[in-house]
Amino acid sequence: MKYIKLLLSLYKLKKNTKKTRDEIIDLQQKKLKKIIKHAYNNSDYYHKTFTDAGITNENIDTLPISKFPTINKSALIKNFNSIVTEKDLSQEELRKFDNNENKDKKTFKKKYHIVHSSGSTGKPAYFVYDNNAWEYMLIGVIRAALWNMSMFQILKYLFKGPRIMYIAATDGRYGGAMAVGDGIEGVKGNQLFIDINTPLKDWIEKTNNFKPDMIVGYPSAIKILGELVEKRKLNVDVFRVISCGEPLSFNLRNYFKKVFAADIINFYGASESLVLGVETDLNEGMYLFDDMNYIEIENGNIYVTSLYNYSQPLIRYKITDKLKIKSDIIKSKYPFTKVESVTGRDEDVLWFEDSEGKKEFLHPLAIEGFCVDGLLDYQFRQISCDSFEMLAQTSDKSKNHTVETEMLSQMKKILNEKHLDYIQFYIKFTDEILPDKKTGKKKLIVKETLAN
Repeated sequence: MKYIKLLLSLYKLKKNTKKTRDEIIDLQQKKLKKIIKHAYNNSDYYHKTFTDAGITNENIDTLPISKFPTINKSALIKNFNSIVTEKDLSQEELRKFDNNENKDKKTFKKKYHIVHSSGSTGKPAYFVYDNNAWEYMLIGVIRAALWNMSMFQILKYLFKGPRIMYIAATDGRYGGAMAVGDGIEGVKGNQLFIDINTPLKDWIEKTNNFKPDMIVGYPSAIKILGELVEKRKLNVDVFRVISCGEPLSFNLRNYFKKVFAADIINFYGASESLVLGVETDLNEGMYLFDDMNYIEIENGNIYVTSLYNYSQPLIRYKITDKLKIKSDIIKSKYPFTKVESVTGRDEDVLWFEDSEGKKEFLHPLAIEGFCVDGLLDYQFRQISCDSFEMLAQTSDKSKNHTVETEMLSQMKKILNEKHLDYIQFYIKFTDEILPDKKTGKKKLIVKETLAN
């Protein structure tokens, strides 16, 4: 996208933040009806599933979204070729492209941007963005990255020449890396990409030489960067830290604020739609981009409809994140839906079973309510169906005893409330909780059977 066009598009999208809530809902509904009709008329899969659900040309504009069928990742993989609306797209060709082509080759057939996400079966699901959808998504990413900045402040920053560092998994068709790279390129910024598996000495040398003014990456990776700053091995002066790819915990947010003395932006995206929302203040909550997506929260399930991806329509696509709507929309600064936070995925849950076979779960992010002073990071390891341990990293080892006492006390209370009194719970302190070498992301849950 040409620079002037990008700025004009950014200005136009930013204007939506000044609209009323009713205006945003009206815009969203128009976009929703348009993409639903496009899917019905151009996708064999949606035409059939809509027809089977009693949806026709006559009633498609009047039916509530709840009457439309849902779709999930398994169905996407199984029906990919009949879901996409472009005849020159096939899952078989994408697999060959993904496996055999040079990874530096950004686009498929020079017009499709391919993002892959592995499912529980190990088979990658492919999410396709044509050039128009990709460019619109990038504008959304830039708007989120520069959230709470006026257009004048943005132009002033861009004129100086951004120096943006991205630290995460960068060696595959990861949506975050691709979007950040193209976004930085679009605003004519300087970029430094560091893969999570790069040796620390290279982190130090490259970062000190590059001198970033903005850091973007997985919170587990940014945490390592922060520790290097604390040890005086890094000297960085950034005005904004953008966390993405993993839930940002209360403790890490505060740690970033202290170490980097910068604005902390929590960016929410997924392969299905790379720009979903943004959060800059825990008390204010996260804003969902209602002008780009239609997100439903129904019976604990989350369904996303991308309002801009016409090549691969995703209508009521089920994702495994957990969201809770905030009710104080009237007090909001912006006319978008507000949620408490993104609290992880279904797989980030500990399931237990008692002697009678009764099952119950515990979500590790429940610990966020502890607000234990000194607790920096943590990871849960399930040992058996009735026991788990928590690896804990503290900001100061002298606080270990206090942290352990408080954690044990509050965890017992939570287990009691969940009727999980039979669970055995241990705390182990560690110097570092490292991300997974393959994905670059920190696993919240590690399930393993330990020898007695």
